[in-house]
Amino acid sequence: MTPSRYADLTREELAEVVRELLLVGQLIDRSGMAWCISAFGREEMVRIAIVEWAAASPIYTRRMQRALGYAPEVPGQGDVPTIFKGLQLDIGAPPQFMDFRYTVHDGRHGEFHLDHCGALMDVEPMGEAYVRGMCHDIEDPTFDATAIATHPRAQVRPVHRPPRTPADRTPHCRWTVVIDDAHPEAVAIPELAANEMSRAASLELAPIDPADDGAADYSGPLVSDLDLAAFSRSALVRIADEVCLQMALLDRGFTLALTSRVSSAEQLAEIRRKQLIGVAGIAGRRLARVLDLRPDVESALRLLALHPMLNPAAYVSVVVDDEALVVRPSAADEDAAWVSLMAPEWFVPLQAAVQALDPHLDVEVRAVDPSTGPGNRDGWRIEVVRRPEPAPEAPEVAVVRFSTGADFAFEPRRSLPITPV
Repeated sequence: MTPSRYADLTREELAEVVRELLLVGQLIDRSGMAWCISAFGREEMVRIAIVEWAAASPIYTRRMQRALGYAPEVPGQGDVPTIFKGLQLDIGAPPQFMDFRYTVHDGRHGEFHLDHCGALMDVEPMGEAYVRGMCHDIEDPTFDATAIATHPRAQVRPVHRPPRTPADRTPHCRWTVVIDDAHPEAVAIPELAANEMSRAASLELAPIDPADDGAADYSGPLVSDLDLAAFSRSALVRIADEVCLQMALLDRGFTLALTSRVSSAEQLAEIRRKQLIGVAGIAGRRLARVLDLRPDVESALRLLALHPMLNPAAYVSVVVDDEALVVRPSAADEDAAWVSLMAPEWFVPLQAAVQALDPHLDVEVRAVDPSTGPGNRDGWRIEVVRRPEPAPEAPEVAVVRFSTGADFAFEPRRSLPITPV
């Protein structure tokens, strides 16, 4: 079993990093969809987003249920609290930025509302058409797609939602969640089956050690604000790896949606690379800040080793030492994941990540000769260097920084049990 690179972090650091990773996963859309609008227009961007999320969230929702011990005893026969637990650990609903508040009436009936919706804050200035595209066209099928990971007859329906009337209405939206045997069974989109065939979908990760201090699972009551610091170090490592897989599965959904729309393989690669550059820079910036990394070469290598584009370790093969990282072919390449977009000929995302730490930093990448060591395969070596002149911010990173999530600050929250009302 390949050990996780997140296992090098303390329990306290992991609790912070997991929260950051959940938010970074949400910002994948801020990066990718900007280029979809440019290439295909707003309406087609909406269709791409629906496929992207609906082809990924059922897979990673079930993975997290199994990892943290709250999967239904009978597959596909879960309840409303199980759906809500999944949302608390979903890149589609990062804590506080998407401030979900839950009410449970019984196992088959519940509600949630958003006291704050960071995604709404990002699209409201763009006009009502974009708000409707997100809060109506995208949310309707993708909320249900997430819920059916728990029960195929679960339906998520709005009580009210934006566009907001009046303009400052709070909560931003309110939804009911109902499981009813009279509901028609949900039908998955075709792209979900394709994504289920990926290596990411079935990747085996290290089990959680039940002997570690702290919670090893989330089998107990649903709580209002999930206190990540209450989990054991081992559980947090697993959650971090699972969240990175959520990103990989979402990117695969994005790629599946693009494939039928692009005019060439070159256009597909161009849009995917632009998306990755934006994510790489924002993730580098937020991880560097939360880990209080120094602006030096050693810290830049550590940042790359922890970056979601090169994780989890069981998915992306990276050998880490004090001087460099060596990337080898892995399951991620078989999935055509983010790492497969990079090579010694193109490595802008790596530059964006380290320059988020210090704009004077840069990377040099070269091919590794497989004859240089026993058992080596073709790969490439990443070294971090310091330049005398600072590099300008990549325009793809600047696009993502328009999101309120780029500088979003988390606050302390109490974790309280939610009882049926």
